[in-house]
Amino acid sequence: MKILLIDDEEDVRSIATLSLARVGGMEVQTASGGKEALEIAEAAQPDAILMDRMMPDMDGRMTLVELRKIDAMRDVPVIFLTATALSSDVEELMAMGAVGVIAKPFNPMTLATQVKRILERD
Repeated sequence: MKILLIDDEEDVRSIATLSLARVGGMEVQTASGGKEALEIAEAAQPDAILMDRMMPDMDGRMTLVELRKIDAMRDVPVIFLTATALSSDVEELMAMGAVGVIAKPFNPMTLATQVKRILERD
């Protein structure tokens, strides 16, 4: 399974990449923000996108809107990573088309399992 991981924090990208790749056996490509993600998304051809909600150049919501304008990204499931997992935030992200939300800080040992479970429900 190929994952596009979008997060502006290098530490989060590193830990999540190790977790998804080593624990989950996934192929991970990363982007440090929404603009970079838009540049590489189509070529990356991910099976799913794991994305931070709060990023400086383009937040996760706007990134999702822009990704959906790319034909190859229209149906790719998106899971948000967020430090603010209030029920109203989760509801908003789900209404925008996210298939799940994972709270930060996440457990590196269970992140891959969480992602797989969310994608199986989708």
